[in-house]
Amino acid sequence: MKIADIDLGERPVVLAPMEDVTDSSFRLICKEMGADMTYTEFVSADALVRSIASTTRKLTIADGERPTAIQIYGREVDPMVEAARIVEQAGPDIIDINFGCPVKKVAGKGAGAGMLRDIPKMLEITRAVVDAVSLPVTVKTRLGWDHNTKIIVDLAEQLQDCGISALTVHGRTRSQMYTGEADWEMIARVKNNPRLTIPVIGNGDIVDGESAMRAFDTGVDAIMVGRASIGAPWVFKDIKNVLNHRDDMLTLNDKFNIIRRQINESVERIDQYRGILHIRRHLAASPLFKNIPSFRPTRIAMLRADTVDELMSIIDGVEEQLSACSR
Repeated sequence: MKIADIDLGERPVVLAPMEDVTDSSFRLICKEMGADMTYTEFVSADALVRSIASTTRKLTIADGERPTAIQIYGREVDPMVEAARIVEQAGPDIIDINFGCPVKKVAGKGAGAGMLRDIPKMLEITRAVVDAVSLPVTVKTRLGWDHNTKIIVDLAEQLQDCGISALTVHGRTRSQMYTGEADWEMIARVKNNPRLTIPVIGNGDIVDGESAMRAFDTGVDAIMVGRASIGAPWVFKDIKNVLNHRDDMLTLNDKFNIIRRQINESVERIDQYRGILHIRRHLAASPLFKNIPSFRPTRIAMLRADTVDELMSIIDGVEEQLSACSR
């Protein structure tokens, strides 16, 4: 599958853009685990235009994680165009436009999935960004604003007419947020529309190899993995094992070492206090710490630890406990 001239191979599996998750370290680990493309955290066009330091830092890309897309969001044409030009200078492989974020602070202000309530403005922004840069431009969006406005099949054609190189569809409406099941039948309708010629990337509820196989059975060109990778970047290896009929599984120690690496790199990237705060989301979500008997006090201690030494000591103890149980 190709996005413009970027060849992602057969049945590519890509890492979704996620705020406060897909930092440069996490993207690189996911790439090493088998992700065929990575996306940055989404970047506010308004903040980028105003040169907000915390936003401009998100534009840093390591060669080892490529191909990488930088995703931008906003609700007005001029800031989105200017932001796209700034992003282009940062050297990503692709510029992605976020028309899918459902959270109130974004969608409620008309950006992200909020654009699903103003299709003319969405198309105007898309066309202007495509015309402003030489890099491939892609879009990520949802089925529609709510159950009564699932407009994605027609919208996909309109976005294609604006000149985008690929479309990612999350199989939920904005009103659903992340509840209920993703509607892969609707994603299949987008892909199987004979008038649509650009690649379609399907997103929603892909958590393992089996769900990945079902997703590809709909005909999509690629799949995007989001929440299932939080605290478990090895999910890409698990998926590729199933897709490619391999048995290249990580050991328990391998997975714990990845968590340790995430902690160390998060602290090195920021500082000890904020680095540990950042990594807590991964620790809270990681399947490594699920279904352990009488684990609640340990979980609380792990999520309250405020030094690397304290956190590592707790994690070492958990690994030793799990290793002993598996002997």
